[in-house]
Amino acid sequence: MKKRLHFLLLCIAVLLSAGHIFAQEPEESAEIMLEAYSDEFQEKFFEALKQKGIENYDRAINLFLECKAMDNNNPVIDHELAKSYALNRDFINAQDYVLKAINLAPENFWFLHTLVDITEKQGNSFDTVRALIPYSNEMLREHLAQIYYNRQNYDNALFVLEGLRKTSAVNTLRRRIADAKGEDVSSDLEEEVEQQGEKEESPLDDFMMGMAQLIEKEDFKQLETVSAEALETFPLQPYFYYARGLALNKLSRHKEAVAVMEEGLDYLLEDQLLANKFHKELANAHIALGNSSKANMYLSKIKTRS
Repeated sequence: MKKRLHFLLLCIAVLLSAGHIFAQEPEESAEIMLEAYSDEFQEKFFEALKQKGIENYDRAINLFLECKAMDNNNPVIDHELAKSYALNRDFINAQDYVLKAINLAPENFWFLHTLVDITEKQGNSFDTVRALIPYSNEMLREHLAQIYYNRQNYDNALFVLEGLRKTSAVNTLRRRIADAKGEDVSSDLEEEVEQQGEKEESPLDDFMMGMAQLIEKEDFKQLETVSAEALETFPLQPYFYYARGLALNKLSRHKEAVAVMEEGLDYLLEDQLLANKFHKELANAHIALGNSSKANMYLSKIKTRS
């Protein structure tokens, strides 16, 4: 993968979070022009992020549009434009761009998360955009149900799950929704969950779910506390190092974030999605510390699925 492709698809994290950096473009389909042009693109992209960070949204939007002129079909740029327009209270353009991002990368959790935010801020139902996205994609629907669950919108979460294949993840989410609503889990569902070895949640599952909810709420102070506790109990779990690093970054404790995440990298095996999250947050930390060479090194490590 070329330098710019690494940069773009890994930048999804300066951009995302959680969470989840899932750029879905095939590597070979995004061959990226000239090296000199790549440098120009990166300069504009980082400046756009900076302008967005200082709430100069008009300038950020103009710079992201210049980036888009260089690469019209990159969902990362579309997502950044959507977020910038939303921050600027221009929800019509925000929705147009996030829809473009989702149609390019339908299994990206955070693109969908932004779309839900934008529709809610307009006072609209998600039904107004359902036909504009690849709603038949089961991973997309599972992510949508998880978003509703995190927001305690349990009825909508159940509606979205209706008709999906009864995978382990779907059954577990259905059970958690039932528990949250104070309802008895049906015997059929209990049997399905038992057959998949998920009869009871483990402490590890509890930590994972708790941290996902804290990230959703952007409660990074509590996330820092919970992730530290999780690491005491499960010191070999790389996700907990990532969560702690994310929290420390958000709390502006960037040197600590680097130390924690570099330690966590030692426990990564073959989980490329989680590796992308680590590399994104390490890049964020080094950007904040003014170490651009280190930031670019980690950005170059972000990989797409082939």
